Amino acid sequence: MKKILESLKEIFEKHKMLILVMAILLVVSIALLIFSLLNLGSNATVVKTSYGDIGRYQGGEWSSMANSGGYHDGVWAERLAYPMLAIIFGVFHNLLAVKLYEKKGVGLALLFVILSIIVTVATFIVFGRLLGEG
Repeated sequence: MKKILESLKEIFEKHKMLILVMAILLVVSIALLIFSLLNLGSNATVVKTSYGDIGRYQGGEWSSMANSGGYHDGVWAERLAYPMLAIIFGVFHNLLAVKLYEKKGVGLALLFVILSIIVTVATFIVFGRLLGEG
């Protein structure tokens, strides 16, 4: 833990762009966390939980219309994956970026954080579309 704090201090002093992008990732992740927690749909019995083009395997058969691609129904607790993703993206990806900085340098850490922001925004969009279909 002490080494991570020392690395964060070094990043803050020498690489302002990386610390800025890490802060943006944290803010976007907090926004996803709040948005997903507010829209879990815990009062509904059935909600849209995922989307797939192929379909799901149920009852030993792939080809039925019930298993075709599209939005899949489920219970609201399955939507808890989105707040967990927000925590993973916001906290653990920033810690991974610090470790990447220690091992490989600022370039790879910056690329990793930018890709994490893109994935977080994509998760935000997917969750929004699921809400729109429900």
